[in-house]
Amino acid sequence: MYYIDPHIHMVSRTTDDYETLAKMGCVAMSEPAFWAGFDRGSVESFRDYFRQLTEFEPKRAAQFGIQHYTWLCINAKEAENVALSREVIAMIPEFLNRPGVLGIGEIGLNKNTRNEATIFMEHLDLAVKFDQQILIHTPHLEDKFQGTRMILDMLCDDSRIDRSRVLVDHVEEHTVRYVLEEGFWAGMTLYPISKCTPQRAADIVEIHGPERLLVNSAGDWGPSKPTAVPDFILEMRRRNHPESLIRKVVYENPLEFFRQSQGFRFVPRDQEESSPVP
Repeated sequence: MYYIDPHIHMVSRTTDDYETLAKMGCVAMSEPAFWAGFDRGSVESFRDYFRQLTEFEPKRAAQFGIQHYTWLCINAKEAENVALSREVIAMIPEFLNRPGVLGIGEIGLNKNTRNEATIFMEHLDLAVKFDQQILIHTPHLEDKFQGTRMILDMLCDDSRIDRSRVLVDHVEEHTVRYVLEEGFWAGMTLYPISKCTPQRAADIVEIHGPERLLVNSAGDWGPSKPTAVPDFILEMRRRNHPESLIRKVVYENPLEFFRQSQGFRFVPRDQEESSPVP
């Protein structure tokens, strides 16, 4: 079955991972801007990073027939530095018209601080000004519920935001309902340690249905598994869910959401239901 990974950080993966993903049926992916594992010190370091996302990674992916898209922002971990964040936000428009840029993301909160909230709202202003889709990071572990509520409150207080063009990622059992009830898209990140597992994600689909739900691997530099979406496919098959339902979550839903972006120029492959693996 062909699938799309809506959130995967390929700058932290090897070229062999691209080959493996292609063999598993991945035909497209989107890569949000994120933390590099250390705090960057200048706007020029972000400019180089955005060049990597928009110039280099699409070429690496294309070697294996995978279409690569990206999102741009300064992430929540580095948003505590308000001065640097504002320099980066001012620079982002240089890249918004590049091929494959889907919007602003992944923005959000990390420790739910005032500075993080300030920069989050300034990113929202940028997205509205340039008519961009938005991808949102919700905090980890004990900060997740409070941070998700703060994010939803800020989004819902801004009447300019088109909720159908916003993806709130890293939802779990205790936050997914609130995201869906407010009319946003919800992303389930499949991690081996925190966030969701394929089993928990399958539970969420069974409880809430497939509408506006996505699954992704994140595949970053920490403990993660870039082939987590195929693991979800196998779990759904193990539970005897129809192929049409699985395909909706892993392929049709990402297409529906991303097609709202002028930067999404997806070229579908042959519409066969299956590829060699899984």
